[in-house]
Amino acid sequence: MNPQTIINIAFAITGFLGGWILKIIWDEIKLLQKNQQGIEHDISSNYVRKDDYRVDIAEVKGMLARIFDKLDGKADK
Repeated sequence: MNPQTIINIAFAITGFLGGWILKIIWDEIKLLQKNQQGIEHDISSNYVRKDDYRVDIAEVKGMLARIFDKLDGKADK
């Protein structure tokens, strides 16, 4: 075998392995994108929106304020 044939075989094997690795990476990227789309869809149905959260926190703060007012009234007596 002459050196040119060895070099050609080495480049062919390197090209094959490089292409195979790139295909694996490409498939994983596509899978990650699909998973991300699923997560983005679930966010709107599973998590609390900011304005809903603010309303709920305002209600809790109001309840706590009434409780603290009652406790202050008990402490004064």
